[in-house]
Amino acid sequence: MFNWRNATLLASALLLQACSSKSAIPPFTASGYTADDGVVRIWRKDEAQGSVHILAVVSPWGKGATATREYRWQDDRLASIELTEFSKPQEHVKVRFDEKGGLSFMQHEVDNNKQQLSSDQIALYQYRATQLKQTSDALRSGRVNLYQGRWQPDGKVVTCDGKTAEPALENAAIDYIRQRQSHSAVAVDIAWLEAPEGAQLLLVANEDFCRWNPDASTF
Repeated sequence: MFNWRNATLLASALLLQACSSKSAIPPFTASGYTADDGVVRIWRKDEAQGSVHILAVVSPWGKGATATREYRWQDDRLASIELTEFSKPQEHVKVRFDEKGGLSFMQHEVDNNKQQLSSDQIALYQYRATQLKQTSDALRSGRVNLYQGRWQPDGKVVTCDGKTAEPALENAAIDYIRQRQSHSAVAVDIAWLEAPEGAQLLLVANEDFCRWNPDASTF
């Protein structure tokens, strides 16, 4: 079986090396990393007007539910937070802040029932937003890029934009994908990272990963 500990070590190496790149960075990027509680895929758009928009999709290890984390900054000020846990019951949080950083809107729903958020909970959400942005900054600077798509029998992948790619993954990762494919009646999807320091497999599953891909023009 693919060694996820080695994958995590590679992700850490990619992140540590990320700050070395100084070349121009496109405004819309996709990246990701492995964490203790699961895999995080990140899409980000930086506008010339000083706004930053980040969408993170968190896929937990095991049987936990996927979650999305969406944040917007304006001139380095956190402007909004929107969190969705696709669990049963589903949980949704939306928080907005004014130009001085004060709370201007708060909504917390669990199974369509409104609940209150404490100041400690909001502070925790703000802290996690800051952590994610800092991680995204490093990954973006280091050209750690996320790719996703449908695995093909010849070892290639049809990516979410319809192109064909051949990930430069280690043999252990390729063997793991093939093992998962051998137990599936349909083609599996994979998500992986590529950077100057190497490539890393993030996810393999019987689901459409491309459903999460935002459109750069409307994101």
